[in-house]
Amino acid sequence: MGLNLKGLKGKGTFPSGVHLQEQKHFSADSAIEVLPAPANVLLPLLQNIGAPCETIVKPKQNVCYGEMVAESKAIISASIHSPISGKVMKESVTTLPNARHVPAIPIKAEGEQLEGKDLWDDILGGDWPKQFNGEFTPKDINKMIDDAGIVGLGGAAFPTYVKIAFNREKPIDTLLINGCECEPYLTTDYRMMLEAPEPIITGAVLAGIATGAKDIIICIENNKPAAIDAIREKTKGTNIKVAVLKTKYPQGSERHMIMAVLKRIMPLGALPADVGTVVSNVGTIAAVARAVLKGKPLTHRVVTVTGGGIKNPKNLLAPIGVSYGELIEYCGGLTNNAARVLSGGPMMGFAFTDFHMPITKGTSGITVLTHEDMEKAKETNCIRCGKCVDVCPMHLIPTKLAQAAKYKNIELAERYNILACMESGCCGYICPANIPLVQLIRMGKAMVLGQKKK
Repeated sequence: MGLNLKGLKGKGTFPSGVHLQEQKHFSADSAIEVLPAPANVLLPLLQNIGAPCETIVKPKQNVCYGEMVAESKAIISASIHSPISGKVMKESVTTLPNARHVPAIPIKAEGEQLEGKDLWDDILGGDWPKQFNGEFTPKDINKMIDDAGIVGLGGAAFPTYVKIAFNREKPIDTLLINGCECEPYLTTDYRMMLEAPEPIITGAVLAGIATGAKDIIICIENNKPAAIDAIREKTKGTNIKVAVLKTKYPQGSERHMIMAVLKRIMPLGALPADVGTVVSNVGTIAAVARAVLKGKPLTHRVVTVTGGGIKNPKNLLAPIGVSYGELIEYCGGLTNNAARVLSGGPMMGFAFTDFHMPITKGTSGITVLTHEDMEKAKETNCIRCGKCVDVCPMHLIPTKLAQAAKYKNIELAERYNILACMESGCCGYICPANIPLVQLIRMGKAMVLGQKKK
């Protein structure tokens, strides 16, 4: 499908970036299934970019589905709610895929649980109006989003009430809804656009009211024609536009989407609001619709379980706090040639081995790579080809950053703007020597941030 940016200033793409092997075929045709209610969930107190929550429940306390169990006390934070009815157990500690250790609340399921079609209807079903005549003020919508504990479901996990807020000092004229899903393998957003376009449209209208944006644009890459058609059909009768963008990684990045659609350049260190824009993921915006119209918090999300190393790839509507292992088991388990399991996709995901870890609000997928996939990634020496520089979407010099990290040269890392790296993985993907550039840069960023805290 060709590009469609009628009336928009952007060209539908951005400089640099890479064209990937998409690998969407594993799960793209798998309709979303509702995962059966688990016997237990484990809820990490940190599930957003920002501060952790504070527990407001005690061991042996009974909680209901949707009840708040941990409250946000900081501005950049998001409260946590139980996805099941059950009994709170003694607080413990869990490790997240990024290796961070955080406190967590275990809950043991007790009594009747909302499951199957009833759960689907509660989260994504029902009527979703497209017109609102002064029923909600920006302040009303913002408070309901905050109360619901919604964060960005595309992976960044930034608290949504902070992002979707009316700002007199930095007025927002355009709201971009991100349906690009440029990360290979993952099909969470794609299936949401096909199977639940109505709450996405409703959430977009409500977010438009909250931000004061006059223009609302849903952005989808041109490799998803079925999703484009589904969203276009549901936008009829609204002022929402659909922008069809070129398929290129990382098209789903806020900075690059704004360039592709609006031809606005975000300065280094700036936020989308600095250029009059807010960007929100399609899954996030559907959660906004549910929070405002149904008064329900974020307790479940769609997760893609995919790759050549999984027996039956699926897209699952799963409770936050269920273990990675339970999702993998529900999909038939690992194949004999499974080699590496990632939280997220292969470009920006984290490898892990502890399947008891819980998924969080930011878990968009589980990708299982095979030994054949890994064989292609054997490391050799750098040949100074410069390809990593050519494709870097932030116009950095990845080899210099990786070298600085490898030799623990913090001064060099800062000189080459290591903190500006968005860890897209473009450099590692294109590198003919298969050097783990992103992993080295992550290590370097941690060193620089650690030095700043001293």
